[in-house]
Amino acid sequence: MAYYRSARRSNTAPRPIVTFLLIASFGILFVGCGGKEPAEIPQADEFTFTADDLARMKDLASNGTGAFIPRLEVDGEDVDTSQEPPVLDIGTMRKFNAIRAATDDSKNTFRVTNAFLNVRAAPQVVAAQIATLDQGDSVEVVEFVNAGWAKILIGEKEGFVASRYISKIVSEDQLAIEKKKYDGMYFVDFAFLNVRKDPDSASEQLGELSSQTFVRPLSVDDVWARIPFGESDGYVAVQYLTLFLPKFLVRQNTYSLPIVHYRLANEGVMNAMPGHIDALKDAGFTLWTMKDMYELLLKQEERDVRMNPNSVVIAVSDISKDNVREVSDVLRASGVNATLFLQTSTLGPDGIDQKQVLTLLANGHDIQSNGHTGDDLRSLTNAQVELELGQSRKILQEMIKRDVFSIAYPLGGVNDRIAKNAEQMGYLLGLSTSPDKKFERSQFLHMPSFVMKSTTSNEDLLSMVRQ
Repeated sequence: MAYYRSARRSNTAPRPIVTFLLIASFGILFVGCGGKEPAEIPQADEFTFTADDLARMKDLASNGTGAFIPRLEVDGEDVDTSQEPPVLDIGTMRKFNAIRAATDDSKNTFRVTNAFLNVRAAPQVVAAQIATLDQGDSVEVVEFVNAGWAKILIGEKEGFVASRYISKIVSEDQLAIEKKKYDGMYFVDFAFLNVRKDPDSASEQLGELSSQTFVRPLSVDDVWARIPFGESDGYVAVQYLTLFLPKFLVRQNTYSLPIVHYRLANEGVMNAMPGHIDALKDAGFTLWTMKDMYELLLKQEERDVRMNPNSVVIAVSDISKDNVREVSDVLRASGVNATLFLQTSTLGPDGIDQKQVLTLLANGHDIQSNGHTGDDLRSLTNAQVELELGQSRKILQEMIKRDVFSIAYPLGGVNDRIAKNAEQMGYLLGLSTSPDKKFERSQFLHMPSFVMKSTTSNEDLLSMVRQ
């Protein structure tokens, strides 16, 4: 396979430069023992060292002779960077892991919604900063000390964060129960609030409440609220009270999204595509790409939004230089965009060139990964899987200058081990060939899809997506 190439070695005789380096090394040793000035020797930058030279020097260094080989740098043009592991954005990986995480209603878990959030030693802006949280981080809230600050756990320690920058992660079923916990809770929405003995602005002042303080009125009318105060009751002006409710991030844990998958390795399947697309349109379905799904998930990290229940994703894989133009023509004639999963070993001057890829992108199609070589990932070692997934993502991202977040596993080959590797290589979504349309949030890296055949009729397709 392309990515298992060993370093190039030449069968020609050793070049004079190796002999020169060895002689120069001994010469420096002898000169260092004498009293004469060392003879001027050429500097390293006068020579060009190739990958062959370095490989040969490494052989000399490891052959047991103990020869000293200076450390040299290869000319950048001779370095094959395609085999280098991709650089992963830790922030992106953390964000994707947070998106995939299922909701645990048994915990009082909140998500950081600001770009960053300082953790203070006390519920005050001027208090010492003890930690910093990033957007997407989850924290356990112990309690709200007032409307402005929440006490949280940082490991085994406690800290305080501004409550306006966190949202409670809650499932759809639990939302009403969570809101009920805060029924009748108000806070002081002013710099301070006087507490009076009677519901009269001229009445005796018993004390005052500071800004953001919580109160649960015993009774409320249009002007005054009666509240517990000390060992008795008091009255405060209603106009300075506001109902308290924390922000909620409603988690949709279950999805119903049919993915119609055209694997072009199945002979004749492209001929069925135009009729299928027309049938879906006529039936009132909204045709999506995986990018549309991705953008929905990002929005769901900020607020409660849902997809159109009649959405269907169009996905195409096994694309080659022989069929890429036909795929483009069929989709353009049908007037739809699709997610095109590209195998990166097919990219290049002798395959699908960059101009074609960028044209597909400009035409509105979503470009994602179909792996590198097309091998079944389940038959590879973890190191090989990481290289397959990582190399493919790196090549595509450098070509299209956009995030690649989805992988269509070659031959549909995915299990828990492969999904874990895909997670570590920076993918959010993974497409299998399991025939279903329902999946959980925790299954984002092995989402099901309906693989089309040349014999799949329009009626068969509509039956699948409606089931």
